[in-house]
Amino acid sequence: MSSTKYLIVLTGPTGIGKTELSLKLNDKYNTSIISADSRQVYKEMAIGTAKPTPDEIKIGNIKLVDFISVTEDYNAGQFEKDALKIIQQNHSQKNVSIICGGTGFYIKAVCEGLHDFPDVPAELVSKIELELKESGIEVLQRRLQATDPVTYKNIDIQNAHRLIRALSITDHTGRPFSEFKNEELDPRPFKVLNIVLEEERDILYKKIENRVDNMINSGLIDEVESLITHRDLKSLNSVGYSEVFQYLDGNISRDFCIDEIKKNSRRYAKRQLTWLRKYNDGKRFSSSDIEGISNYIDFNIGV
Repeated sequence: MSSTKYLIVLTGPTGIGKTELSLKLNDKYNTSIISADSRQVYKEMAIGTAKPTPDEIKIGNIKLVDFISVTEDYNAGQFEKDALKIIQQNHSQKNVSIICGGTGFYIKAVCEGLHDFPDVPAELVSKIELELKESGIEVLQRRLQATDPVTYKNIDIQNAHRLIRALSITDHTGRPFSEFKNEELDPRPFKVLNIVLEEERDILYKKIENRVDNMINSGLIDEVESLITHRDLKSLNSVGYSEVFQYLDGNISRDFCIDEIKKNSRRYAKRQLTWLRKYNDGKRFSSSDIEGISNYIDFNIGV
């Protein structure tokens, strides 16, 4: 193996089998797996996030999972710092680290870095969030297109959080959000080996539906009920949790709740696939092609 340090990125849509594959890879490379999942960081959110089991976390040496409370704030900037520290520790002893997950912005932060944006007053963010609630996402999309066409062209305009972030920066500074992204970022001291898992759409959707059924059978409703006093937190505005809150309120039936979780999980996977096609040029593999993925890694890292 060469002296070059490598970060193996394993990503793909929800439900495709990323964690299972990362554990198999780590059996071979014996490093640690950094979880790039913006919801699996929370201790209280286990079943609804398909979090690895305690045994899997221990066996796979999985990091940045199950370590903070839903009441605590956590973001891509903090994730970047935490992940880079772990990678540096890994690379002091080994040439390979693995990062695995479906939160594309977290992975992008680690692989490329984040630009330095100014802090925005909370009341301004709240004002735009109210605009979204009262007028709909299309109004924010049109406003961003008018004020910052570069950002409009290059972000997921269906992602309300991204729209609010871009507009809040522009409104606060009077400068387009895209101007802050022109600065050069420091290069990383490792080479990224980017692997994207794909599957036939009907196969992926079946996997997602089976996983939702397993979540329900494993106690998802009880897990969500235990978090009902925290329901207004952003961390709990997530597929699998929002729908169960509606069920617990008596607004929908149990069967309808389950169907909604499946439908919204499929929609989330579709958005992830769109994002990956647009922003990730990694090598594509079927989630079942462990041999092909392993051979590809070995070839690139010089095993």
